[in-house]
This record gives sequence, structure tokens and C-alpha cells, in this order.
Amino acid sequence: MIKIRFAGIEDLSTIERLAREIWPGTYGHILSAEQLEYMLNLIYSPASLQNQLQNQHQTFVIAELDNEPIGFASWSFIDDQVCKLHKLYVHQKTQGKGIGKMLVEFVIEQIKPQQVKTLRLNVNRYNQARLFYEKLGFAVVAEEDIDIGNGYFMIDYIMEKPIGS
Repeated sequence: MIKIRFAGIEDLSTIERLAREIWPGTYGHILSAEQLEYMLNLIYSPASLQNQLQNQHQTFVIAELDNEPIGFASWSFIDDQVCKLHKLYVHQKTQGKGIGKMLVEFVIEQIKPQQVKTLRLNVNRYNQARLFYEKLGFAVVAEEDIDIGNGYFMIDYIMEKPIGS
């Protein structure tokens, strides 16, 4: 059975572990091993995750299959009209079971009461996940190259989905 639950500070090590298991399969053909490791350390170190949770006000959730963590998502409000989906990852061993869609739907359920009009996300321009998001009603609205330091860039599409009331 698949369950989605809110994650707290005690779950950050699980999120880091999942990211380190999922990212090589997701980005290994897109990014160099050095950039992959740099980004994992930048985004998923315990201190960085704690900062995202406590100071950047990201809400984290974990998806579990039979009580085993197999994916996660995080989001925050940009303003009263726009919510940003910062992270959405499902372990390769469980992809294709609708878990990613369930996570997106869960996020939308959580943000709808705040009268948010748009759910926004960034996706690497070479990541096949763009097609997944398009199936869920997201559309590319812009391109963005983000300097993350150390000579590395995130080469992304910005995608948005209108959220009805």
C-alpha cells in the first residue's frame, strides 16, 4: 500500500539517502560524476535540508510503499499566487506505479486551500521527467540557467500548471 506522509527534521536523513540512491539513475547520463556529487552535497547535505525545512519554509513529504520510503517531494509558496515544487523523486525500482502522480496530486490538495493559481517547477532540459510533467498538465513557460557555483549550471525548463479552485 502506498502512503504519503509529511516529513519532519527526523526524516531528513531518509530524504538524503533516497536522493543519493535516485539521483545517479536520474542524472548520471546528463551530469558529470563530479557535478552530480557537488549538487547532492549542495542540496541534500543534512545542514542544507534542515535549512530548506526550517528557514526556506519548504514542506517535505515522503511516499512509502509497505512502510518503506520510496520517494519524496517538497514545495514552498513563492507568493499568494504561485507555489513552487522544489523536489519530486521516486525510486527507480518503483517508477511507473503512479507514485509520482500521487505526489503531485497530494501537493495540489495541500496548496489548493491557499487559493494558489499556479504550481511551478524546474526540470533539467535533458530530463525525460519533462514528459511526465506534461502528461500531468504542466507546460514549459521559460528556460533558466542557474549558476550553482563551482563552474556548474542547472540547465532547466520552468514549467507551470494552473491550479483550479
